[in-house]
Amino acid sequence: MWRRRQHRTVETARAEGEQAASALAVHLQSGGQLVPVEAADVPLADGETVFADVWCSAARFYGTDVVYPRSAGYWENHPTFGRQWVPNPHDARRRREAEAAAEPQWRDHTPARLVLTSTGVRLKPTGSPTWMPFDHCLLTDLTAGPSELVLSYSVCAPLLVSGPAVPWLVVAIEHLRQTN
Repeated sequence: MWRRRQHRTVETARAEGEQAASALAVHLQSGGQLVPVEAADVPLADGETVFADVWCSAARFYGTDVVYPRSAGYWENHPTFGRQWVPNPHDARRRREAEAAAEPQWRDHTPARLVLTSTGVRLKPTGSPTWMPFDHCLLTDLTAGPSELVLSYSVCAPLLVSGPAVPWLVVAIEHLRQTN
């Protein structure tokens, strides 16, 4: 019962986001502009205007250093070859798992506050004291899915944003990219 109700809530939010995006697209195509909104505690540059202040889920795409687990082998005194290290047969599997875990992938999935401004996207992950700036001038690619948005930048790892506000954000960011 709970899952069905939760699924309806998610579907309703997604439908509302798509309707808002359609309405915004029509508004912008007919010569309208994005409407500024108030956003508390966001550090803004002079002349920077806020157009959206929403909650979403965010992640970054990057790889890490491979951390190999400590070997679990043992030393053996062989009668012919002398003292030699005998590796644990599970070490190879552990090494493969460590290498797979270090490959580039979406990491640091977290709820975050996203503020769309005239200059860029400002992201503040839950529990973080600082805002992460992602300027529109550094944006190289924007890939949109039904409820996900991937923003690729020339100087940092891509940013994945998901949530009901994504369709509206796609329309607004595309508009800001074209007008700047």
